Amino acid sequence: MKIRIGFELVYEFAQKTSVVLMLNVHPSRAPDLIQPDHIQITPAVPLTRYRDAFDNICARLVAPQGQLRVFTDAVIADSGLPDPIEPAARQHDVSELPHEALMFLLGSRYCETEHLMNVAWSNFAASPPGWARVQAICDFVNSHLQFGYPHAHAARTAMGAFVDRRGVCRDFAHLAVTFCRCMNIPARYCTGYLGDIGVVPDPEPMDFSAWFEAYLGGRWYTFDARYNKPRIGRIVIARGRDAADVAFSTTFGPNTLKRFSVITDQVASEPVQLEERKVA
Repeated sequence: MKIRIGFELVYEFAQKTSVVLMLNVHPSRAPDLIQPDHIQITPAVPLTRYRDAFDNICARLVAPQGQLRVFTDAVIADSGLPDPIEPAARQHDVSELPHEALMFLLGSRYCETEHLMNVAWSNFAASPPGWARVQAICDFVNSHLQFGYPHAHAARTAMGAFVDRRGVCRDFAHLAVTFCRCMNIPARYCTGYLGDIGVVPDPEPMDFSAWFEAYLGGRWYTFDARYNKPRIGRIVIARGRDAADVAFSTTFGPNTLKRFSVITDQVASEPVQLEERKVA
């Protein structure tokens, strides 16, 4: 399967401003690119690329005063298979986890484990450890939160989502990540492209999506508490402790985002059987 991916961001900067972008496909998926996702800037300014502590691809630039357009249009190959399910994947004891997984057990900016520890243990201690426990967490979050774009709030944390009982995909991911960490399951936040492939198209404009990965059975598995079912065509851009680590742009000065659009479409090929869309 081939998937067309891309975006357009148009900013208005009040003055010359430093910017860090995190918009390229993650290195783990870069070999699948058929048409590269080169970031293009208008007016043209130099870009400096680097990898951050989580191996995400970042680009630094200095935006001039005035309007700046950032965009890309790429094509990537995908297996066309839904997210894998492995009910036998076991939960590791903390003592046997790899060193690099330990940070994903700790609280972070949007995932306050200290505030939700008792809630997690009261709700999930009785569930079987491993895959079934992570699925129980996803089931709880999916039913506890109401999804809606008007509910978006950049400062809402996992605790805020739990109390408000509403949010967008990042809130579903933050709450599920926090519960996993409280139950000693490493969990990391992910952002990327997720189009309406294999589901009834959503009438809302396309956006970047958020989900999470849990470390079970010696590897990271994808989970999505918002949709709570395997999806086709998930393309990761960045991974981190929470949304603070994977912002698609970080601007160091006043500006206005004038336009924002995302493309995630299957390139014409064999048809995919549609499933009923499930929105919490």
